[in-house]
Amino acid sequence: MSTHGIEADYATLIQRAWQAELPLAELVEHAEHYSTAGRHSLAVVLYQTWLARNETPGNHFVWFNLGVLRFEAGDPVAAHEAYANAIGRAPDFLQARFNLGLMHERLGRHDDAVAQWQEIEARADPDNAEARAVLILALNNRGRLQEARRLYADALDSLNRSLLLDPEQPDALHHWIFVRARQCLWPVLAPFGKVRPELLRESVSVLAMVSLADDPEAQLAAALNYSARKIPADLPQLAPTTAYRHDRLRIGYCSSDFRRHPVAMLTVELFELHDRERFEIFAYCWSPEDGSTLRERIKAGAEHFIPIGHLDDAQAAALIRSHEIDILIDLQGQTADARPQLVARRPAPVQITYLGLPATTGLPAIDYVIADRYLIPEAYARFYSEKPLYMPDVYQVSDRQRQSAPRPTRRRCGLPAKGFVFCAFNNNYKITPEMFATWLRIVERVPGSVLWLLSDNPWAEDNLRREAAARGVDPARLVFNPRAEPEVYLARYGQADLFLDTYPFNGGTTANDALFMGVPVLTLSGRSFASRMAGALLTAAGLPELITHTLEDYEEQAVALAGNAKVRKALRQKLAAARESGPLFDTPGFTRNLEAEYTRVIGEWEAEAATRPPAPADDAPAAARPDRLGGIIRIVRQAEQKQVQGRLADAIHVYRQWLKCSKAPDNWIVHFNLGLLLRESGDLTGARTALETALEQRPDFSMAREALAAIVADGR
Repeated sequence: MSTHGIEADYATLIQRAWQAELPLAELVEHAEHYSTAGRHSLAVVLYQTWLARNETPGNHFVWFNLGVLRFEAGDPVAAHEAYANAIGRAPDFLQARFNLGLMHERLGRHDDAVAQWQEIEARADPDNAEARAVLILALNNRGRLQEARRLYADALDSLNRSLLLDPEQPDALHHWIFVRARQCLWPVLAPFGKVRPELLRESVSVLAMVSLADDPEAQLAAALNYSARKIPADLPQLAPTTAYRHDRLRIGYCSSDFRRHPVAMLTVELFELHDRERFEIFAYCWSPEDGSTLRERIKAGAEHFIPIGHLDDAQAAALIRSHEIDILIDLQGQTADARPQLVARRPAPVQITYLGLPATTGLPAIDYVIADRYLIPEAYARFYSEKPLYMPDVYQVSDRQRQSAPRPTRRRCGLPAKGFVFCAFNNNYKITPEMFATWLRIVERVPGSVLWLLSDNPWAEDNLRREAAARGVDPARLVFNPRAEPEVYLARYGQADLFLDTYPFNGGTTANDALFMGVPVLTLSGRSFASRMAGALLTAAGLPELITHTLEDYEEQAVALAGNAKVRKALRQKLAAARESGPLFDTPGFTRNLEAEYTRVIGEWEAEAATRPPAPADDAPAAARPDRLGGIIRIVRQAEQKQVQGRLADAIHVYRQWLKCSKAPDNWIVHFNLGLLLRESGDLTGARTALETALEQRPDFSMAREALAAIVADGR
């Protein structure tokens, strides 16, 4: 139809709406037609005209549809007004209440958002399937919002109620697990309601997993399965196949943490020191404006600071591609506010993960992880979907410009006038029952000593004090300080004698801060990225004697250091020298080394691109492609999609075809996933064979061992 014809028809519709001659069903049909055709404004005006001249029992549905259109147009205020009108006419219209809550949240009215979702709980009939679905949405969103506001008890209550209504919710369980960890509710993976134990284990996010176990195999499996579930297989790949060859390499950093956040605290000086004659620096930001000095420094340090929070993943990826970025560095990983579908579209030829997630991402579009040879020894590189990009000295960049307030008095910190001070300022969720028990034994063995902790939230503080009392330690020997401004927080280290690190999730920024302020850090190193971070820093500082490998050695060394002032003085002298002239805080040297690695990897990509054969056709069997970890990721994703569609036999076939055609000797993740599917299909013999093969390749793969034990138990 011509434009003239469309306009004539639209004018007729407007006239009929104004004259109250357009029935509700026909109104909705025409509005949906215009909306689907991308002409949202026509649909909006049609609804508005009809509402101005019509009063029917169905007006609340029209207000609701108008709210949806206004929200899609990026106008939450108008959407809020429309949803409020819908509720005013139909107070039990649950979907409108849910959407109104979202609008309150978008407008920063968090208490009002929670109130709307609580109203749904009061009005919804859980025996009605439609109402039950909206109720679960409301409970989950209330839990998510309260978690973000650090109101963990309320968040957990909401998630508990949701899981009692529907225990088969991996995403809700993901938050439930992390909220429990935040409160030091042990065991974190406690049985709950009718939640299946295997689903509970499978729902542990990679970030939560690194706090619970030093198991890089399990972390890789979780990351690959997350990638398979969350990343569609048919996303467009935007990067060019030939080099841009700009006069300067274009480097893009993307993050939601360009604000007062540990990632910004570490990287801020890197932005300031990049060589602008050779590198053009872009910072893609979807973090809130917090007015912090850190954010302003990053804005000034990056040549281009580009907010992308208002763009969806496809739009943001297209924008990055339009800027012809050579190397994109994702500072997020699978952490809060991550945008994996942005990087999955590969807007840059080379993509790197750094700092955000202390584990493998499992994302096939991420090529490298920035590391050092202590952090990821070559023998452990097989546990990463990315290739380690090894820095010569240390993986972690530092900010030499961080400022400290004057040292506070012990009294102001709540510390006793005398006595040895063990500090442990890592996030409370990093504390495990085993490590906390070790700390309590250390405190008991050092008379007059105290354990100085971060009070991340009152529930964690109460639970830790209760745990100390249960173990026979006076809770008064635990001293808690709340979060503070960065300068005040750094000044507190002036009253600490020894920093006790957490395991299996070491301190990252906190360990760096302690060393920068001259406080020795005692750590325990394991096999995973997260458990080796502090060890990497101590290695760069020339203090390997502070790295232990068992809880027993950790405890003994802590007690010995508390009793030997001479050794502690020597350690502080080494730290002072490391701060002045060692590689740990040599940020200019780190920047030059990183720039050299950027130049090297883009050069390798350009050389490969020049000789690369045509990509396999879309219909080429994945099993016929090269035996690389990226190929395994594609296979996992393909099988997961068939499983989600209920095509279990097809998913099993995908894995079997891969194993039949692949020449790779290290297919343990494929055997593991095949074993789980075979068990689900009822083929216990085949499942047992697959899991035994996975264990032959990875004897210490605990998840496979647990699954095999369950099959043996099933067969009895």
